Amino acid sequence: MERQAMPALAALPSLETLMDAAWPSPDREEAGGWVLRAADGVTQRANSIWPRSEPDGTNHSRLASLREARTWYRSRRLPVIFQVFDDPRSAALNAVLDEEGFTRQSETLILVRDAGGSAPRDTGVELSAEPSDEWLRLWWSVDGRGGDDSLGTARSILRGCQSLYALVRDDGGVPAAVGRLALPSGGAGGLYCMATHRENRRRGYGTRVLQSLLREGDTRGLGSYWLLVTAANAGARELYSKAGFTEAGRYYYRQERPKRHLTGC
Repeated sequence: MERQAMPALAALPSLETLMDAAWPSPDREEAGGWVLRAADGVTQRANSIWPRSEPDGTNHSRLASLREARTWYRSRRLPVIFQVFDDPRSAALNAVLDEEGFTRQSETLILVRDAGGSAPRDTGVELSAEPSDEWLRLWWSVDGRGGDDSLGTARSILRGCQSLYALVRDDGGVPAAVGRLALPSGGAGGLYCMATHRENRRRGYGTRVLQSLLREGDTRGLGSYWLLVTAANAGARELYSKAGFTEAGRYYYRQERPKRHLTGC
């Protein structure tokens, strides 16, 4: 298949748009350049403000937008959280959030790589267009927090973007690792929900899932990939580095007076 044209993933504004589309919040509103996102508290990403652009470039307007955001999240019984990208565009917003006492947490690396060089087909990895119950149970056991209601919300987030789901089993036929390739555009794919059961870690299952998703993306003509990993996750960072991923940027969450722990990363 002919390679499709794609945005430059190293350009963070383009990548931010893809990331938002790959993990869509069911409840969202745009206000003064900020995208307010909510999903009943399931994952920080789906319950945070994406400051896509500045309201009008003044602290007065930022504070006014913050007041509106507080009202919006308060009506949903959620804390105010910003997803802030670590680059010069965020300096003015960070100054305001510092003054308002927002914390910094969950530093996350944005990794990218070009297509090509994927491994041969692994017939032991199951691929599907929908997350099976087995896939969901394994992913949720590793990354999820909350009961069936929260899992239902997570399922709706996953289904909000066309995706491929990979699952590999251990020698006993029990699901060992899973992953998701989000396909929000014709030219790039995002790797999400990479999870390995704790009893099967360091046994190559995660690598098999990753390589199978990359191979399938290459087959579909994708030109590049991105993924997100917390800075503290040394094991995952090593896996992705070996697969050819390099850092393109970082973000972290800035939260005001957390009242309850949100689910997931």
